[in-house]
Amino acid sequence: MKLIIAMIQPHKLPDVKKALFEAGVHKMTVTNVLGCGQQRGYSETYRGVVHEVNLLKKVRLEIGVNKDFVEPTIKAIIKGAKSGNIGDGKIFVLDLPRCIRIRTEEEGIEAIG
Repeated sequence: MKLIIAMIQPHKLPDVKKALFEAGVHKMTVTNVLGCGQQRGYSETYRGVVHEVNLLKKVRLEIGVNKDFVEPTIKAIIKGAKSGNIGDGKIFVLDLPRCIRIRTEEEGIEAIG
């Protein structure tokens, strides 16, 4: 089992969701977050005052998958999020040692679904 965490542009979320659904991945957690990476933010002038915007809006996807769905999930995220520009995001793949479904107390592969 793996936990896939992806940081993507907020406007790319519908495209990523569509690509994930086409790949058979329907379960995910989506969170609005702030962060900076290679983009390093930007400067904005408002009423003559310069504001440095270092933390940009991003969307964090967290998806727990069985080993058979790791590559299709990664490819779907890339398909939906890639524009070829700086700021497209990152994907992290972590080991998921244990998963428990609270309702039935199932563990492991059965709990992820």
